[in-house]
Amino acid sequence: MIAAPAGDLALQVMWNRLISVVEEQALSLVRTAFSTSVREAGDLSAGVFDAQGRMMAQAVTGTPGHVNTMAAAVDHFIDAIGTDHMHPGDVYLTNDPWKGTGHLHDITVVTPVFRADRLIGYFGSTAHVVDIGGRGFGPDAGEIYEEGLFIPIMKLVERGRLNRDLIALIRANVREPDQVVGDVHSLAACNDTGIERLADMLDELGLDTVEPIASFIFGRTSAATRAAIARVPPGTYRNTMSVDGYNETITLAVELEAGEGWIHADFAGTSPVSSHGINVPIAYSRAYMTYGLLCALAPGTPNNAASLAPFTVSAPAGCILNARPPAPVSVRHVIGHFVTDLCLGALAEVLADVVPAEGSGALWNFQAGARAVSGAGLGRDRPPAEVLMFNSGGTGARPRRDGLSATAFPSGVRTMSVEATEQVGPIVVWRKELRPDSGGDGAYRGGLGQVIELGPAEGYELHFSAMFDRVENPARGRRGGGDGAPGRVRMDDGSPFDAKGKQLVPAGRRLTFELPGGGGWGDPALRSPELARDDLAQGYVTGSGP
Repeated sequence: MIAAPAGDLALQVMWNRLISVVEEQALSLVRTAFSTSVREAGDLSAGVFDAQGRMMAQAVTGTPGHVNTMAAAVDHFIDAIGTDHMHPGDVYLTNDPWKGTGHLHDITVVTPVFRADRLIGYFGSTAHVVDIGGRGFGPDAGEIYEEGLFIPIMKLVERGRLNRDLIALIRANVREPDQVVGDVHSLAACNDTGIERLADMLDELGLDTVEPIASFIFGRTSAATRAAIARVPPGTYRNTMSVDGYNETITLAVELEAGEGWIHADFAGTSPVSSHGINVPIAYSRAYMTYGLLCALAPGTPNNAASLAPFTVSAPAGCILNARPPAPVSVRHVIGHFVTDLCLGALAEVLADVVPAEGSGALWNFQAGARAVSGAGLGRDRPPAEVLMFNSGGTGARPRRDGLSATAFPSGVRTMSVEATEQVGPIVVWRKELRPDSGGDGAYRGGLGQVIELGPAEGYELHFSAMFDRVENPARGRRGGGDGAPGRVRMDDGSPFDAKGKQLVPAGRRLTFELPGGGGWGDPALRSPELARDDLAQGYVTGSGP
């Protein structure tokens, strides 16, 4: 075995190599996953942890809601399983919203890493599965018990032996058993990929542990993050935001306290928990608070336990950003994604050259259960299908350039293609295009939303679960910029369609979404004539307004 290299340069090379290891781990998940949310949208996370459960590196592929919550989840696995009961060949999993990533539809898998029978770390991964039983993916449940199968932290594999009873239990409780079980195996397999690549790396470097690399990573990252936080003068900063909620406008409030190398967010003043599944566990709230502030203050700093540590949160028990069991949390992203703009808005005055206008925030996801219509002549060989699609509105304009159109911020997931969506089930997307005039006016224009028209394939109807926001409360402009256009949902005859909840799209009918745009930044009178002419030439604006 070769001698272990020493020195900062060698350790930096090892750090970069470790990032490539977790990126290959994530790509393995993408290539083997069954669900379109993973394969097409990248709704996943992958990371490597030291023996103490501290995240050393994450894959570039993934979302903040998965990565930043999974960073805390491994501690829960260590507490629940106990290192004395961990063995080579083990694999653990859970979808506990309060110990994982915030709702039952995300399954987190953790695999311990042994070297010479010594536990040296963990690989973790998370993915959104197409179905978990219960009411299905949507906001209609009144308690967590209605939302699907709740799997506590437990062993999926023990010493190489698959827990077939658990697999059978999962298969019996979900609508798409092949997809869900396939994704579980994909999660375990991608961790195995990480373990193999880490072993190759340690063999090559002559190391039996990741401790020297971890110490270097955490030391460098901590110093860089705390130095970046120094851009914010010590003090207290506040912001509030109104969003749609479930047929009742809710208030999100934050008080940021900045100190020497740390920032704390207190969500006191935020509306209480909802009776519907739009509530947010606090780990998810922290994930998007931390992500937003790191984007503003330290965008070049790698994401790991040390970069997350200076950011802390608190909230009154029972507020919508600190939901406790058994509150329903199925679509926690609808409210949780607004935490980024909420916290950035609190720092808008002291970071005037960085903070954008508000964006559309929450994804316009939908889940549709396609069912053959009685008498349609399709026969009994046409089983029902679950179709999940992610769509994005516009981001807020930035201090020096326009917002991004049809882009998911802060989640970072990719929009699913029409072709991939239609391949999964009997659904037809008739139109998908940018929505003119939807970005807020300003010296820099807000990003545009989309117009999407879809419906069931011939002989089918859709039991459609809507989970949309920014219909009643559009994204606000900043520094004189105009608000983005609010979203709208309607049937083909013009009749309104509720923005949240399960509804029927009958056979032969179509549904049209008009996704919200981002707010503008700066006085519209200061927009350059060249940019204004380009807007008209590209069809981004029509001159007639929203």
